[in-house]
Amino acid sequence: MPGPDELPVVVPALGFNTPNHQDEVFLELPRASALIRGVVIFFAPVMSIHILVLFWIFLSDWRVLQLEEWIMLIFGMSVSVWSLWLCVKFDVAPPRDFPLRFNRARQHLYAYNFKYRWWNPFERWQVVPVAYDWSHVRAERWSRRHATAQGGIISQCGVDLSIVKPGTNEVIDRFPLTAMGADAHAWAYVCTYMQQGPDALPPPGPPWDHNDVLWCNIAMLLAPKVEWPADMDLESRTAP
Repeated sequence: MPGPDELPVVVPALGFNTPNHQDEVFLELPRASALIRGVVIFFAPVMSIHILVLFWIFLSDWRVLQLEEWIMLIFGMSVSVWSLWLCVKFDVAPPRDFPLRFNRARQHLYAYNFKYRWWNPFERWQVVPVAYDWSHVRAERWSRRHATAQGGIISQCGVDLSIVKPGTNEVIDRFPLTAMGADAHAWAYVCTYMQQGPDALPPPGPPWDHNDVLWCNIAMLLAPKVEWPADMDLESRTAP
């Protein structure tokens, strides 16, 4: 895709998204961790019931278990506890938003990234904010196709931002421009802003407060609020 200083080849657009903030100094874009938050956590009661059922089946008559039954019990309990904690953590641990800030005055990118391994809910998942020079940013478009159990095909596409070492093409970091469905138009929006400023873009919709969540979404209410490190927060919102 075009480099950070090259003219975009498609119309700048964010689709149904709208910036969290946009002015002459910086642009902040939202990134969702999932298409829908607050659904997976409701599988936690199912996992809890499954654990209780296992106990009841194996231990209700207080008989002596055979070795194979102990193996089945331990394995089933382990899977149930892992699934229970994963369901809760997958919805609750990620912050309410993963914003990206593009500071036009400083020509820097600031990313509120979140590092985790989905298969290990017992380790610490954490926010890792980073800052990079705009000239070191590259955009990579990707697409994937998955076959469903019913024989259908699910297509996904998006744009990742890669950070390269100065003077080389060696990638030292990579993260999504947006988590769900970003394409070349979103990259064109960012490049147009960084090159020409907000006046070259269509007026954005009303800004969205990523810490303002629905009262009925338990997972999002329990999720951490977006809190940039104080120094990075000030630097990313101001001119030199």
